[in-house]
Amino acid sequence: MGKVDLDAYFDAELAEHGAVLRATRAALEVPFARLVRLSAEAIRGGHKILFFGNGGSAADAQHLAAELTVRFKRDRAPIAAVALTTDGSVLTAVGNDLGFEQLFARQLRALGLRGDVAIAISTSGKSRNVVLALEAAREMGLIAAAFTGDGGGDLKGLADPLLAVPSTNVARIQEMHITLGQMLCGALEQELGLV
Repeated sequence: MGKVDLDAYFDAELAEHGAVLRATRAALEVPFARLVRLSAEAIRGGHKILFFGNGGSAADAQHLAAELTVRFKRDRAPIAAVALTTDGSVLTAVGNDLGFEQLFARQLRALGLRGDVAIAISTSGKSRNVVLALEAAREMGLIAAAFTGDGGGDLKGLADPLLAVPSTNVARIQEMHITLGQMLCGALEQELGLV
């Protein structure tokens, strides 16, 4: 095994990040604006945002729910947001009793109300538990939205708005998801007149 050329690796990774960032900017401006508008309308109407995903996307769900519930840029009134990835008792009970595929759909059925916003985060758009949750969200009258990767996977036609990062590289997709998620937090603070 040879040594890694760290200078070349560093430059190549940042160059690819920059290219995906530019492609994301060009492709997702309209669905991003729609997500901000729908989320702001939901919050104004007394509703909440429910985030969910697996693995790194679960961490993003928790991160974004915390930014909205607590604060993003400055101290302000809380924005109602929940991550469906945090309650160990619920997660293990659903996994054990109903199966991992029902992990998020079951929680949405318990906590979601017509008019809430359900935001799935899935790099592939193919995670069965995420797909089933968005199906439940639509059935219940929630706004079913998603952050995903190239093409949208099984979330295409299910999520609206669908923010599908134009890349197949999982790391680049995840980088864009947290960027878009934090942009959502900042835009909501402004849209709701909280900053």
